[in-house]
Amino acid sequence: MKAVVIHGARDLRIEDMAPAAQPGPGEVQVHVANGGICGSDLHYYLHGGFGAIRVREPMALGHEVSGVVSDVGDGVEGLAVGDKVAVNPSRPCARCEYCLRGQPNQCLDMRFNGSAMRMPHEQGLFRETLTLPATLVERFAPEADLAFAAMTEPLAVCLHAVRQAGSLLGKTVLVAGSGPIGCLTIAAARLAGATRIVATDISDTPLGVARAMGAHETINLAATPEGLAPFQRDKGQIDVSFECSGAPQALGGLLTATRAGGTVVLVGMGGEAPLPLQLTVAKELTLRGAFRFHEEFATAARVISEGRIDLAPLLTGVHDTDDAVAAFDLAADKSRAMKVQIRFSGA
Repeated sequence: MKAVVIHGARDLRIEDMAPAAQPGPGEVQVHVANGGICGSDLHYYLHGGFGAIRVREPMALGHEVSGVVSDVGDGVEGLAVGDKVAVNPSRPCARCEYCLRGQPNQCLDMRFNGSAMRMPHEQGLFRETLTLPATLVERFAPEADLAFAAMTEPLAVCLHAVRQAGSLLGKTVLVAGSGPIGCLTIAAARLAGATRIVATDISDTPLGVARAMGAHETINLAATPEGLAPFQRDKGQIDVSFECSGAPQALGGLLTATRAGGTVVLVGMGGEAPLPLQLTVAKELTLRGAFRFHEEFATAARVISEGRIDLAPLLTGVHDTDDAVAAFDLAADKSRAMKVQIRFSGA
């Protein structure tokens, strides 16, 4: 079967892999339909890894996929051949102290598809066929669009971030960074009852998508560096802020705009960033991190299956497997692309 395999920086190949095994008891086989290119996939493609994590052996990329059930093992209930599904790439151990505390997203022995943290690497899901435990797939309505179903994983990340913020009912929300995660956070915040959502970015292209995804106001901080000033008066006008840009320089303005006693959820911060502690202390801000997801995956699948969020504005394009390199190059161009997907045999 075909797979999209990374060998090193800018060395992405379409290769044959051994076919998936027949499903055993409690397992299903899935023909992959669509796979979304994520920021971590781009780091492997552009740089051969991120931070201290490097690709040390060929690894199939991908952890955002949908597909169609092609075979069902013994003892599987609630799934049948032909069902449309999304695949959960997260496999906590269910044994460590965090799993037992009800924090499986903090698992000490987590396995996550398409990750080079372990050796051998955890192979990704950009493969034509997968055999996996039935507990890792969520079923969709027969009429569901498989391109949208492949966005279940990133939406789960954003639903978890919104959950970290507490109630958003009637709140004014700021989302800093309007890439795919920022736009999905906008949609999730609106779903959670936020009544005013302000989105920022440094490019008009993602801000247009942010408006289509539910932002009431957008600010291009490159064109209008003082665009947040009205929200920063009187110790801040924003109830809850979400940092989705990953840009350290964005944090100061975001904290200033958040009202005294407000909440800031850090979603996109992947590296070190200076934190204005005096401002945080003086305004009695609550800072929360948001890392991955767990039960939110099933919720995301249900929300997408029921059509409760319009994901069409987020989808830039879908490329065939043989054009995977072109798909990655497009996904890396933030001036043109939001969510770029690869189409596999199950489509």
